[in-house]
Amino acid sequence: MLDPIKLQHLQQIFLLDYPQGFNDIKMQPIAKKHPIGKMTDFAHANFSPSAAGNVHLCAQNMQKLISRSSMISMFEKPKFKGLIQVLNEYDKAYLVDSLLEFLHGNQQRGFEGLMQVLAMERIAKWSLLTIIPAYYSPHDEVFIKPTTVKNILKYFDITEITYKPTPSWAFYQRYREIINQAKSQVNPSLTPNNPAFCGFLMMTTKP
Repeated sequence: MLDPIKLQHLQQIFLLDYPQGFNDIKMQPIAKKHPIGKMTDFAHANFSPSAAGNVHLCAQNMQKLISRSSMISMFEKPKFKGLIQVLNEYDKAYLVDSLLEFLHGNQQRGFEGLMQVLAMERIAKWSLLTIIPAYYSPHDEVFIKPTTVKNILKYFDITEITYKPTPSWAFYQRYREIINQAKSQVNPSLTPNNPAFCGFLMMTTKP
C-alpha cells in the first residue's frame, strides 16, 4: 500500500500546478500526446474474444497498436514488428491466444504465454507485455514502465516487492493491487484511468 501521507503530499504538489488535475487546461497538450480513449477504442474493436478467429489480423493489430503507442519507446516498436514478421503459424497463434487469455480468461496463463513468445526474440520486456492490457482495461490493468515503477517503489519505501527487469506475474499482480488501492486515496481528478494516475506518480516521484 502506498503511504497515504506521502501520497497526499504528492497530490498537493501536483494540484498546485494543475488545480483541476487531468482536467486542467494545462494538461491538454499531454492528453493529446497520450490519447488513452482512442487507444482503448482500438483495443476493444480488435481484441474481443472473437479475434482468435483471425490470427494474422489480430497479430497485425497488436503490432499496429504498439506502433501507435506514445508509451512504447522507439527502440521497442521495430523489435515487436520484427517478432510478428518472423513468427511461424503456431507461435503467432500462441501469441494471439495468450493475449486474449490475459484479456478475457486466465490472466496468469496469458501473461506467461505472452512472455514465452516475446522471449523468442529476446524482447520479453515489461512495456511490451503490459501495454495492450493497459489500453484494453485502463481502469484495472497497469502499464509497467521500469523507471517509473522503480521511482514509485523507492519513494514510498515499498520493500515487499522488488522490481526486476525480467517480468513476473507475481510482481505484476501485487503492483497492480497497490496502484488500484492507492487510487481511492486521491482526488478523483487524478484518476481518470490507471495510465493517468501512474503518470501523476511519474511526474511527482522522479528525482
